[in-house]
Order: sequence, then C-alpha cells, then structure tokens
Amino acid sequence: MERVDYESIMLQDLLGYFDRNELDIAPWYQRRSVWSKSQKAYLINTIHENKPVPSVYIRHTVDLESEKTIREVVDGQQRIRCVIEYRDDRFPATHPAHKTPVHYSRLRPRERVHFLQSALSVGYLIGASDANVMEIFGRINSIAKTLNPQEKRNALFSGAYKQFCLNEAVQRLEFWRTNRIFTDTQISRMLEVQFIADLAMNFSEGHLLDFSAKLLNMYYKRYDECFPRASEVSKRLDRSFSRLLSLPEGLIRGTIFSTPQLLFSLMMVLDSFSRIKHREVIECLIDIDSRVEAVRTGDRPDAMPANVYGAFTSGNLHRIRSRNARDLEFRSYLT
Repeated sequence: MERVDYESIMLQDLLGYFDRNELDIAPWYQRRSVWSKSQKAYLINTIHENKPVPSVYIRHTVDLESEKTIREVVDGQQRIRCVIEYRDDRFPATHPAHKTPVHYSRLRPRERVHFLQSALSVGYLIGASDANVMEIFGRINSIAKTLNPQEKRNALFSGAYKQFCLNEAVQRLEFWRTNRIFTDTQISRMLEVQFIADLAMNFSEGHLLDFSAKLLNMYYKRYDECFPRASEVSKRLDRSFSRLLSLPEGLIRGTIFSTPQLLFSLMMVLDSFSRIKHREVIECLIDIDSRVEAVRTGDRPDAMPANVYGAFTSGNLHRIRSRNARDLEFRSYLT
C-alpha cells in the first residue's frame, strides 16, 4: 500500500457517490448490515448535534480502461448505510430543534442543508491490495482491551435509556472529580454512567434492587426505543444532586461517602423525602463517618453493629443485603 490520505467529505458528496454507483458499501469481506433502528438513530442524532463520528476508511483505486474512480468501503459500512437510509426516510432520529424524532423529509430546509453539509473524516487507502485491506480491516475491527460490562452495554445499545444515562452522567463530571467519586480512568471506562443507570433504574422501580448486570441489560433493552420516565427521573436526579451540592465542602470528599455504593444509598434515601432538614443530613453523615472510623481504628469497637459496619466498609457493597442495611441506618437519623 502506498499511503493513507485523510480528508473531510460532506455527506452530500458521499450520498452522490452512492447514487451514481461510485461507492461500493458491501465488498466481499464486509459484514451484513446489523445495526438496530435505535443505533442508526443515535448516529444521526450525533451528526445533528455536531458531535464527532469515527473516520470511514475507503480503498481508492482507478479503473484504467474506463478511467473511473472505484471507492470501496473498508470500514464504516454501517455508518454510511445509516446516512443513506435516513436520507431515504427509512427511520426518524432525534434533532435538537424538534421535540420528537423526525424523518429527514420533515426537517426544515436549513436543517436538511446542515445535515447534507456535515462532514465525515475519510481515510483513503491508496494502492492497497486485497491483503492490505484484510489486514487493515482486521486491525480496525479488533479490540485492544477487554471491555467491562458497562462498555459492552454502551456498545450494544444506542437508544433512549443509554442516551439518558450518558447525558446525566456527563452533566455531573465536575461532581465526580471534585468529590473523588470516580477516578479519570474509571470515568473513561464509563463506571459513572453505570452508577447513573443503576440509580435511575432504582428510582424508576421505587424500591431498592440488588445490583445485577443482567437487570441493567434488560433495562437498556426495554427502554431502547423510549424511556417514558426520563423527565421525571431527571428532575429527581437534579434534586438529589442539588442536596448533595448544598452540603459543606469535604462532607463527601475524603469520607466514606465518596465510595460509589455508599453515595448510591445516600441518594436513594434523599430521593425518598420530598422535604428534608438540611441539618439532619449533615449530622447523619458526620456521625456515621465518625462511628465507622471509630470501629476501624479500634477506638470504639462497639460504635456500630458488625453487620452495619460491614455494609459500609467491606464485602459486596452493591448487594441487596448491604444496601438494605445502609438504607435502614440512614433512615434512623432522618425519619
């Protein structure tokens, strides 16, 4: 292979190549189209909102007899198919200027122009043989690291619940960092998104649930098309985070409550009260933190029952037994 040339190409030009049969989106080594409707809609929404889309790779050759350019998609088939199908009104997608998902034909003229003038980054493989293409195709589609359950969930789903959890988590980036709830590495691995997904699920169900990756997957699947309680849950999250932000500095950071599962339990309790006395919350957190520390250091081994101490410090903090024990302890101060 001679080289890889990168350039930006407008969607209008890409669609023109396809319409004139100048773009092969299904060469022999490509997989069939497997994206769900929600995955397609998510990509189109990404374009509508001017967010970055991964580069497309195209083998660029010339047919000397016809002097015609041959463009063969090496990576990006699903993305290009998605753009084509949206232009052809095959599915709707959310748009920041519309309250409900909208088909391409229902976009306002300036919105269609904006869509068509949106650009994709294209890497043109110049002088690439079949062997080169297969090697590159394999490299691009290989995974360099083992995905954790939330990363797999994020890759599998692209619909309403995924977008809701991702957006809510991103809004709290400063909170995660300031209070050291999650490290930058954990954030890059989407653990804060999993936290929100778990919390939103428990908010929606109205009672404490045992943490379960299987249950979270089920929620992502069930609400892939639409999450009808999004507005309600978002308001409840806003209220809970506002209550946390109103606490004195240092009451979360540097204490046991910066542990995600303990913060989870605290937020579940805070959400259950329409009104709550600020001073009682502060006293609750200070006292529980000091009692846990007293048991840990041995200064007062009897400051907290063993089962309650364990629910705040050890074992599987995300299991329902620990969640229930913490819930009862918090409520003993606040009710």
